[in-house]
Amino acid sequence: MPKLWAGVTAGITDPVADDFNSSIRFDRRMYRQDIRGSMAHAAMLAARGIISEAERDCLTDGLAGILEDLDSGALAFDLQCEDIHMFVEQELTRRIGDTGKKLHTARSRNDQVALDLRMYLREEITEIGGLTEALIAALSDAAEAHKASIMPGYTHLQRAQPVSFGHYLMAYAMMLLRDLDRLADCKKRMNVSPIGCCALAGTTYDTDRQMEAELLGFDSIALNSMDGVSDRDFAVELLSALSIEMMHLSRLAEELILWASWEFKFIELSDAYTTGSSIMPQKRNADMAELVRGKTGRVYGDLIGLLTTLKGLPLAYNKDMQEDKEGVFDACDTVKMCLRVFAPMIATMQVRTDNMLRAAQTGFINATDLADYLVRKGLPFRSAYKISGQIVARCMAEGQVLETLPLAAYREFSPLFEEDLYREIDLKTCVEKRISEGGTSEASVEKQIAYVRTVLEHD
Repeated sequence: MPKLWAGVTAGITDPVADDFNSSIRFDRRMYRQDIRGSMAHAAMLAARGIISEAERDCLTDGLAGILEDLDSGALAFDLQCEDIHMFVEQELTRRIGDTGKKLHTARSRNDQVALDLRMYLREEITEIGGLTEALIAALSDAAEAHKASIMPGYTHLQRAQPVSFGHYLMAYAMMLLRDLDRLADCKKRMNVSPIGCCALAGTTYDTDRQMEAELLGFDSIALNSMDGVSDRDFAVELLSALSIEMMHLSRLAEELILWASWEFKFIELSDAYTTGSSIMPQKRNADMAELVRGKTGRVYGDLIGLLTTLKGLPLAYNKDMQEDKEGVFDACDTVKMCLRVFAPMIATMQVRTDNMLRAAQTGFINATDLADYLVRKGLPFRSAYKISGQIVARCMAEGQVLETLPLAAYREFSPLFEEDLYREIDLKTCVEKRISEGGTSEASVEKQIAYVRTVLEHD
């Protein structure tokens, strides 16, 4: 097939080289953005008198027909074409003749591909943001239902202090809110139009880059043409934001996997999001959560891959930059897939509050409250800490918990212990006493839920 760039060379390459050089297998997903960008370009060329209005209309109608046929499936992609840009231009010229060859005036594939990628990823951010919001909403709903359900909180994966399950879930909701902020920031910096930068040095034609940018919904234009065609910061930044979000999903996935195990049995995941074993009939495996955890490394790899590709590139465009797309497309697809399965997995899980409470009761996680009780009675904290530790040791030796140890035994350690002790170390009291902002009390969790829902409504 003759190449549109044939000129100083004959445009004849080895078939193996053609296949190696081609990107249409993966960049064809940007056909809508490519066609929309070309329509805006035709409108700008006509507005500046570079082409006639009749030629603009011919180009626009031809492009609209290609878009309609691709959307409907009436037109198949020609995988012999080098990329999506060549395919659209070739098909346009086939349909409308030589007028189609005027479309590429005052632009290059270098600024065209940068434009398409920004437009495509801008839409991906919107979709990923919506899916993230759905997961935050599912977490908030589950937190509302369990704002008073007591469970052990952990540090070093050791039972530490009592918290509510709602408080635990809202920690992840807060992480995901930050992910939304990162995506929004990335979209803001991404929303800069490179079209009109041409190959690297701009053009001799009297173009209107601002007009073209506004037609395509960009906030501004790239102010340096070399930067405009060679910048892929926006793709790296998106991959970084997605990697952080996948880290958060992976941490929550790990919690679900642990909580669903027989050793914890804090939750039961729906059959819709678990699988069985081919040999062990009793198994219910948290495969969806495990896959999220596993796919996190895949997204990390996409980020490192693009950073490595870009690290040694001189200005301006280099063919290496064709490697920007598959990784960022893969990351977007992977994150969307994980989010689509995660929200309903949270919404349908069954919470075993009885097991959570039992684990909290047997872990001495109210020992800090025992020490605080003595502090309020006037004992220095370090002295109270030591006495509380000694009492825990005695309980462990006698097979008791703090709530069952008799008052007489307590008074062997300090005369400050009185009958009100048992109310103060009750797990529900321990949770409700955490009144500081952001704490685990029911009122605090309600405020957290209200805040998150307000942010989602505003977005």
